[in-house]
Amino acid sequence: MATNPTRDQVADRITEAITAFGPKREQVVPEATWAQLGLDSLHLVELAEIAANDYDTELKGEDFEGLVTVGDAIEMVWSRAQAPTPSSTGPGEG
Repeated sequence: MATNPTRDQVADRITEAITAFGPKREQVVPEATWAQLGLDSLHLVELAEIAANDYDTELKGEDFEGLVTVGDAIEMVWSRAQAPTPSSTGPGEG
């Protein structure tokens, strides 16, 4: 992604991805928990893959499992999307 997304853009994308798993859009609010939305660890892995692909950042399902609410996920994805992507020539390689 050429430019850093806004928090609202990330929120919209995360909401869109979650509604694809079944919850209604009005249920996907920042305060909603994974359990309230009926999401399990496989949904979280898929959500992490979607966010990683959309925002060219490293995310794993475990990153989402440690979070409690949709708002937590939005904040994490947004903050990671702001950070520069690590280059493949980092220390310890080779």
